[in-house]
Amino acid sequence: MTVRAVIQGCGHYLPKRVVDNSEFERTLDTSDDWISSRSGIKRRHFSNEDETTSVMATLAAKEALADANLQADDIDAIILATSTSDLTFPSAATMVQANLGIVKGFAYDVQAVCAGFVFALANANALIISGQAKKILVIGSETFSKLMDWEDRSTCVLFGDGAGAVILSAENGKGDKYDRGILASDLNSDGRLKDILYVDGGVSTQSTGYLRMHGKEVYRHAIEKLATTAQNSMKSAGISVEEIDWIVPHQANIRIIHGTAKKMGITSDRVLTTVQDHGNTSAASIPLALSVSKINGHIKKNDLIVTEAIGGGLAWGCLLYTSDAADE
Repeated sequence: MTVRAVIQGCGHYLPKRVVDNSEFERTLDTSDDWISSRSGIKRRHFSNEDETTSVMATLAAKEALADANLQADDIDAIILATSTSDLTFPSAATMVQANLGIVKGFAYDVQAVCAGFVFALANANALIISGQAKKILVIGSETFSKLMDWEDRSTCVLFGDGAGAVILSAENGKGDKYDRGILASDLNSDGRLKDILYVDGGVSTQSTGYLRMHGKEVYRHAIEKLATTAQNSMKSAGISVEEIDWIVPHQANIRIIHGTAKKMGITSDRVLTTVQDHGNTSAASIPLALSVSKINGHIKKNDLIVTEAIGGGLAWGCLLYTSDAADE
């Protein structure tokens, strides 16, 4: 008997304010066509002062709990992937814990930028298969609009805010590739590449800072690293490309998304994209895409999914898993 971590429910929250590409034409030398042709993005959501990372995470978590038909007290742990926690400390995860009225277990943040949700899921999977928790709330929530330099058209048009959440539950399996739940994971980082995607502020500078990115360098590394980590996960689980139902990638850039799928030998009709409506929401992008795709009826029960992401660090990774047990 093998313990597997199975996705039991999902939910999301998007800020009320929707910003179309045309809004940037008023202040920047840019256009809807320039933005959409290079990134695939048509619009994004920006948070207001009350829609903090922990608040959005809480609202997404409540949706996931309802979707799984669970109560907050059923949760043993909360892992929140974010680079934009409300405060330097305590963790936003503990704020979510308090907001949900949970007074047991533990909560902590994971910071791997755009790869954060993949790292958080891998953390949760390890906790479940080691017996330290049975039900874990895994959230990605970001307010990247707070990190934007509004005069830098190469970055400020790409990012958005939002939150997504899933619940992982322990379930017994046979230990083969036909089990439900997370079948394999692959995590990587290379700190030598930190200067191609970073924020130029933090505790050492006593300022929040702005996001800085060398887009061409990120693109150059992204497709190769994403395809390789996905192939590593599939090899580990004994899964072939033909068996994959969907890729649910980090929603950063449509060219990276389609370029990675092509390198993996997967056609674009098996790739789920929400980047056009959300922009790059960093660690929130994958759970947002999962939740929206479930609501839209794309993802069905027991679909086999590859999820991969790359972010600042550089950090990148992949998980291979079957879809939400609650999907019908």
